[in-house]
Amino acid sequence: MRHHSIVCRLGKNDTAPLPVSRPETQVTELQLLENDCRLGFGLGQVLDQLHELGLTPSERAVDLALLATVLTAADTRVSRTTESQDAWTREIDLHVPVLEPKTWEGLASLIQLTLNFLTGDKWGLHFRPRDASLPSLALSSEHPPTVNPKCVCLFSGGLDSFIGAIDLIAAGKNPILVSHYWDGISSKYQKQCSSALKKRFQKVEISHIRARVGFPNEIVENSMAENTLRGRSFLFFALAALVADSIGGDKIVHVPENGLISLNVPLDPLRLGALSTRTTHPYYMARFDELLCGLGISVHLYNGYRHQTKGAMAKGCADPAFLRQEAKNTISCSSPAKNRFAKDETQRQPKNCGHCVPCLIRRAAILEGIGVDDTEYQLHDLRGQVLNTNKAEGEHIRSFQLAISRLINKPSQAKLDIHRPGPLYDYPNDLAAYEAVYTEGLREVGRLISGIKVKPL
Repeated sequence: MRHHSIVCRLGKNDTAPLPVSRPETQVTELQLLENDCRLGFGLGQVLDQLHELGLTPSERAVDLALLATVLTAADTRVSRTTESQDAWTREIDLHVPVLEPKTWEGLASLIQLTLNFLTGDKWGLHFRPRDASLPSLALSSEHPPTVNPKCVCLFSGGLDSFIGAIDLIAAGKNPILVSHYWDGISSKYQKQCSSALKKRFQKVEISHIRARVGFPNEIVENSMAENTLRGRSFLFFALAALVADSIGGDKIVHVPENGLISLNVPLDPLRLGALSTRTTHPYYMARFDELLCGLGISVHLYNGYRHQTKGAMAKGCADPAFLRQEAKNTISCSSPAKNRFAKDETQRQPKNCGHCVPCLIRRAAILEGIGVDDTEYQLHDLRGQVLNTNKAEGEHIRSFQLAISRLINKPSQAKLDIHRPGPLYDYPNDLAAYEAVYTEGLREVGRLISGIKVKPL
């Protein structure tokens, strides 16, 4: 295992040596300011888009996005396989220059708690003043805003965010859509979904901020790239908060995510750690809201679907005919490019695999809420043969079968299971609703996989 320190530099004058927490740490320096004082690695792209709309964020919101960008470098370029003792838990310090270091230092323990929970790593946070000669990082607009959005909506290209956008637009909420992508697959689906919305709601002004924030594979010396991406929602939330802050006033960032995925109760003991994501878990979202409050950023994260299954979201969509038409053009898969080396050329095209946990929840939801699923899946027919539980095609179906069996044999266990991924003490009045969405979510998937045969082959 190697301890890592990721040091953000801003400009040619930001060269002073920094104290490190361990003498043996591997230091990686990232110059995030380009020659024209524009933030690099995709963050400047977001500020440019806001500037074109006449929107200017605060420096604190920019510093939050800067922190999230440095976190992304560490999370995606420090390998869990080679840089940790247990092939999972990494130890990483982040060094970030900010405008008001005392404010950030006061929030360091909260940020550390939040990131440790989100990614399963051990993080250290170190803040220092920006160089005094550095100009403002937020681009001040010379013209008044050309848009008047009422809120912000995360827009991943997935089915949930597509439903969330439809419902907000239909309700007259006029959201700005915010997307983050690194690979071409996510970008493709986000553009398709955005175009479909603009065509369907031609009388509504729909703005779409798209950010490609990421780093080259070789940015951290002697470390492979890391694809678990547990910190991705910190970047996603920070970018959305940046956009919402630029609008002004008290603004809501809508996080459309079904309750089953949001809770993400492990289907079996092996999924509690490495295979259990916490990207929209209620505890994590509450901590991020606490961070925003501490920074004085008047933005609040809100998941209006936290007590709904994905099927209930689809069934309750404000424009069911439009959803039925476009659902096939959304992406839910955890790894849509997993078959890129398949012998059959037709199977190499990136698409929903059809058998991972998000795909199974998606398939169950579409059948529940739409009736017919015309999505093109890598594994289209789940009943055409016995699926191998020693391979990905059958592994997650078997995990669902076991979880559903435990629920049937001991329904009272659900009351305890919902607490396994993380604390829910921020929402004492919602425990019954979380238990209900967990049990109904499993039943929803159970109806999909009933009769499917899986075994070790």
